[in-house]
Amino acid sequence: MKSVLIIGLGNFGKLVAKQVRELGHEVLAVDKNEERVNDILPAVTNAVIGDSTNESLLHSLGVNNFDVCIVTIANDFQSSLETTSLLKELGAKFVVARANREVQAKFLLRNGADEVVNPEKQIAKWTAIRYTSDHILDYIKLDENHAIFEVDVPPEWVGKTISQIDIRKKYGINIMATRENGKMNMSVLPETMLTAEKTLFVLGEHKAIQKCFHI
Repeated sequence: MKSVLIIGLGNFGKLVAKQVRELGHEVLAVDKNEERVNDILPAVTNAVIGDSTNESLLHSLGVNNFDVCIVTIANDFQSSLETTSLLKELGAKFVVARANREVQAKFLLRNGADEVVNPEKQIAKWTAIRYTSDHILDYIKLDENHAIFEVDVPPEWVGKTISQIDIRKKYGINIMATRENGKMNMSVLPETMLTAEKTLFVLGEHKAIQKCFHI
């Protein structure tokens, strides 16, 4: 179990706080809006009303004791930047900050953020890939060049084994798991038979996966 500080309780921050708590971690949520704090309080470990650009407030929270500090302030970049910088100055171990644009991400990283998330950009890319490709069911970006895709089994592969299609040798793509009737199978063997009812979780470079599955 980890201790997580979440600052900013807009729609995104509220969802993150609830998800982190549902995963079994301790969550302290902070926002200067009393209504937002009262709304999230039943769903988290504790919640505090306060301005995160106030150094005294952050110091009183003991930010250095949290495993992760997540700044999810959406519509006030100045406050997000100041909060991120103060967290690092006060000894925060790991700071994740939200950015809405690339230039914001650069400033946040220069001012103390260990990592930056851009939820709009990430969901936009997922939506574009998911709904413009006939055989892509899900997509997880790993870095600029690699991702995990859940794909349908191509018709020409049905009835063949993993070793017979040999996409690792041909394309440098690894089949990590299969799914059938909602059940995951992580034990993918060379003799695993492919059927039309299965989907595949494949890991590789974007270009290789696009070429292999004609995306």
